[in-house]
Amino acid sequence: MQLRKGRNNCITDVAEVKVGHVTLYEEINEKDTICTGITAILPHSKSLFRNKVRAANSVINGYGKTAGLVQIDELGLLESPIMLTNTFSIGPVLQGTLQYMLGENPEIGDTASSINIVVGECNDSYLNSMRLRAVKPEHAVEAIERASGETIEEGAIGAGKGMVCYGYKGGIGASSRMVRGYTVGCLVNSNFGKREHALFADFNRIHMNTPDGSIMMVIATDAPLYDRQLKRLANRTAAGLGRTGSYIGHGSGDIAIAFSTANLFDHNSGSAVENETFLRDDHPVMNRLFQAVVETTEEAVINSLRQAETTRGRKGRVVEKAPLW
Repeated sequence: MQLRKGRNNCITDVAEVKVGHVTLYEEINEKDTICTGITAILPHSKSLFRNKVRAANSVINGYGKTAGLVQIDELGLLESPIMLTNTFSIGPVLQGTLQYMLGENPEIGDTASSINIVVGECNDSYLNSMRLRAVKPEHAVEAIERASGETIEEGAIGAGKGMVCYGYKGGIGASSRMVRGYTVGCLVNSNFGKREHALFADFNRIHMNTPDGSIMMVIATDAPLYDRQLKRLANRTAAGLGRTGSYIGHGSGDIAIAFSTANLFDHNSGSAVENETFLRDDHPVMNRLFQAVVETTEEAVINSLRQAETTRGRKGRVVEKAPLW
């Protein structure tokens, strides 16, 4: 039996989670088109550096160029927004996010040493003239400042503007589920798959010469979980991805990041110990949380296709809206 959807069926159904987009689109000439953007996911409204969240990641297939996953693996904490963009824009997005975080937290680089910025990417070069590197640091700041806890725009928006999924227009998709008083939300940037492999629709078999692509998947929950448990959730995104038809191809970067808004970690605490409450691994609610991750990942991918509009990109290429209603 499918779990109940959240109020808006969106990652922002998890209280205090915010999402912001900046979309860049400009037809430069017959060859080049800027068709890209940035999406920012903020776990809560407080200082993300001073009030870190428990987090983990799962690299299902590592054909990707993300920044910041090593420290999440080591410490199990997230202390910046999660930023999504195209492959060649990790640098400027990291720089802009760092600029924003330095402005919000004067102790970074001084009494607090450093900060770990997290940026994920997908390759949008089928539609976007990625070599032009149109994304600038100020666009990252703008995406963060635009972040809202309302229902988000999906499809060809933000980091999803130039993405292609199952041969149709992909991009940003979201979904949520309720589990015994807890909420699980998912946001994806979909950019993978061939039409003939889709399991959720009978897409035509017209072949498009698109690369294997990638997908970034972000899982948010208010369930009290710590990093090892969150990695278990992140791992389950692979099952949701498989339900749509993905076989996680060689050239596909399939990466998930999961975080919990419960039990914030106080950066300035002088205590030598932490006393917190977490769910038991063997409690039945954990299986329901796993189910929620699978369901929301699958539906977020489908929603990314359902909400995206036909888009014209570089070299006159046109990627059509998927025939999903």
